[in-house]
Amino acid sequence: MPISIRPLLLVLVALSVTACVSTRDTMIEQGYPLAYADGFQDGCDSGNKAGGSLFDQFKKDITRFNSDTDYAQGWSDGFRQCETEQESIQRQTRMAIEQQKLQEQRKANDIASKHALETKVMKGIDTSGLESLGK
Repeated sequence: MPISIRPLLLVLVALSVTACVSTRDTMIEQGYPLAYADGFQDGCDSGNKAGGSLFDQFKKDITRFNSDTDYAQGWSDGFRQCETEQESIQRQTRMAIEQQKLQEQRKANDIASKHALETKVMKGIDTSGLESLGK
C-alpha cells in the first residue's frame, strides 16, 4: 500500500511550527505575568540540566530572583517541574537500555542452548562419511 508523502510533510511542518513556540510565550498567552514566565523558562532550563540533560544550561538571574517574587516563584516552579520530567526521561531511557540488554542476553542464551543441544545430539553419531561433502 503506497503512503502519500504530502500528508506526512504537512504534519511534520505543523509540528515543527508548534515546536517553535516557547513555554514562555505560551504562558504569556495564557495570562501568566511576564516575570513568572521568564522565571519559569529559566528554571525549566536549569531543572533540565540538573535532571541530566546534556542540551540545557543552568540559567538564573540572581538579582531578579532576589527582588522579583514572580520571577523567583516561576523559576522555582519551572526548576522542580522540568527536573522531575528530565529525571523521568532518564529513567525511561535506562529502562529501555536494560530491556534491550535482557533481550540480547536471552537471544545469546537461546543460541548457546541450541548449540549445546546440537552437540549433545551429535555425540555418538559417526559423521566421518560427511567429510567428503565439504570438498
